[in-house]
Amino acid sequence: MSYILATILVALATISGINMQNSMQVALAQEPLSSPACGQVVHANVTLTANLVCTGDGLIVGEPNTTINLNGYSIEGPGDNSSKVGIAVPHSDNVVIQGSGSIKNFQAGVLITGSGNTEMNRITFEGNKIAVFMTGSIGSTVEQNFIGPNTIGIASHSSTGAQIHANMMTGNDLAGVTLVNTDKSQVDANSIGGSRNGIFLDAQSTKNTILYNNVLKNDIDINNADGLPLNINGNELLKNNCFVSNPSGGCNPQ
Repeated sequence: MSYILATILVALATISGINMQNSMQVALAQEPLSSPACGQVVHANVTLTANLVCTGDGLIVGEPNTTINLNGYSIEGPGDNSSKVGIAVPHSDNVVIQGSGSIKNFQAGVLITGSGNTEMNRITFEGNKIAVFMTGSIGSTVEQNFIGPNTIGIASHSSTGAQIHANMMTGNDLAGVTLVNTDKSQVDANSIGGSRNGIFLDAQSTKNTILYNNVLKNDIDINNADGLPLNINGNELLKNNCFVSNPSGGCNPQ
C-alpha cells in the first residue's frame, strides 16, 4: 500500500511541477481579472458568479494574498485521469479558498506547490484523483470540507506544518489522508470512512500528530508506514476512535 500511494504522489508531483512552472510564466504576463473563467490567472479578491465547466485547468493563483470565494458555485473539470487542476496555488503565500461550493473531476482539486499558509474551508470535493494535494508547502490548513468520493482525499508530499482539521471524508478509495515525506503536521477531529487506508503516513513522515479522529469502516483505519513502530519516526497517535491501526495500539478501546 505504501508503494502504491508513494508512486502516485511522486508521479503527480513531477507532472504538477512542470504545469506550475508554465502557469507562473502566464501569471507574470497577465493583469488581474475581475470575472474569472477557466484557465485564467486570478489576483486579490475573486468571487465566482457562475459555475465553471472546464476542458483544461480551472483557476490559477497569480500572486500572494489572493482570496477565492466559490460563492456557492462549482468548478468542474474534464476528469480525474486528465492532467488538469481545479485551483492551482503555485509559489503564492497567504491564499484563501472558501466555500460553499464544489471542485470536481480534476487530477487535483486544489494543488498547492511551494506556497505557505494556504487555507481551504467549506468546499465539497468529489470525483478527483486527489482532492487536495500539497507539495513543497508550509503551513497549509484544510478545514471543515466535505471530501469524497475521490481516489485520495488529502495528500501531503514533501511538506511541513499542515493542519487538517474537522473534515468529513467518505469513500476516498486509496486513502482519506496520506502523508509522504511530511513533517510536523496535525490531523485532528476528522471523520474518515470507506477507504483502504483512513490515514496513512509513510516512513519518511516524522513528528506528526494524529488525534481525536473518528476513523471507521476503512480496511486499515490508521496506518503508520505499514506497521513501523512509532518511536522510529516520532509520530503520535492519540485518542483516535477507530478499530484497526498498524501498528496496533493507535485506537481507543472500542
